[in-house]
Amino acid sequence: MRYYLIAGEASGDLHGANLMKGLLRHDPQAQFRFWGGDKMAAVGGAGNLARHYKTASFMGFVEVVMNLPTILGQLRECKADVAAYAPDVLILIDYPGFNFKMAKFAHLAGIPTFYYISPKVWAWKESRVKLIRKYVDRLFIIFPFEVEYFRRRGIEAIYEGNPIEDVLVEQKRSIPSREAFLAENGLDDRPIVALLAGSRKTEIRYNLPFMAKLAAEFPGYQFVVGGVSWLDRSLYDAVLGGESPVKYVCDKTYPLLAHAEAAVVTSGTATLETALLGTPEFVCYRAGSVTIAIGRLLIRSIRYISLVNLIMDREVVREMIQGDMEVRHAAEELRAVLPGGAKHEKMLADYAALRERVGGPGASDRFAARMVTLLRERLASSETPKTE
Repeated sequence: MRYYLIAGEASGDLHGANLMKGLLRHDPQAQFRFWGGDKMAAVGGAGNLARHYKTASFMGFVEVVMNLPTILGQLRECKADVAAYAPDVLILIDYPGFNFKMAKFAHLAGIPTFYYISPKVWAWKESRVKLIRKYVDRLFIIFPFEVEYFRRRGIEAIYEGNPIEDVLVEQKRSIPSREAFLAENGLDDRPIVALLAGSRKTEIRYNLPFMAKLAAEFPGYQFVVGGVSWLDRSLYDAVLGGESPVKYVCDKTYPLLAHAEAAVVTSGTATLETALLGTPEFVCYRAGSVTIAIGRLLIRSIRYISLVNLIMDREVVREMIQGDMEVRHAAEELRAVLPGGAKHEKMLADYAALRERVGGPGASDRFAARMVTLLRERLASSETPKTE
């Protein structure tokens, strides 16, 4: 069968590539065309990459407005390419601003549409549920609590686990030994506390200074911030200041977490990755007062900000938000989750329960199998001659 996939971010490229591997296993004759990145191209062929996400990804209100003519042009380009390819299914991977427009286009064109990795409509822009009901044929979700959420809204979503587990399995194979990691990154032999301060400039500016203050409370540990390559090193240096003892590694989040005794993490997928890697953590998040006020108005029904707590529907990791962020309290929490601390063993036991609830590795393949089965059933029903 012919598959057209659209991923507009690095994470979508990664999950899209793993899904494509599964589609090939269950449909060896699968043909692909896609918007994505290098990882999807490695599976589906560079010649089938219609556009790289690096030329199509715009984040934030200001950046979108400034690039609106470009975005509209890319939408027209994508619609024309999908129509010309005439796929058996269009698979949309997260990236909601763009992909909901493509879902509407495909629906009107009579192209079956699967949405893989649903946007977090339960936390932001719940009005998009109406768009899913109207334009998406089948919705594939990656968090167990989403099953009931969508069911209450008239959508029978498909859940087969979380594909982040597949990413972690792959990444674990390439994690260097502790000795090699320390040597490669100029670190000393003290145990590590990882600082994951976010992936946007504003998150770094608001959260990293607070995290860095903890280093003075724990001289027996080295505090290491996990940087990302799309933010310049100078940003981290400017935020930390010249005298900071905090060290820096770039694009090495998984090795850093694997060799850390504990982690201080902002909200987002990183909280789940940290837990699934078995690293004790607590969450802290600070933003501008206006951003927080708007967020609280829009997300009044959400009890937690970390995916770990949302999935378990209880507090597994402590969350410190805005005014709750005090160095004294954070130091107490870090002391509690470190080896020998009051919360350490309980947190590791909770992590085991979390892994069971998430579903274990193989989700990408299980999702692919469901997609192939659904498409074959659809094709078979359309080819069955009607009887008088």
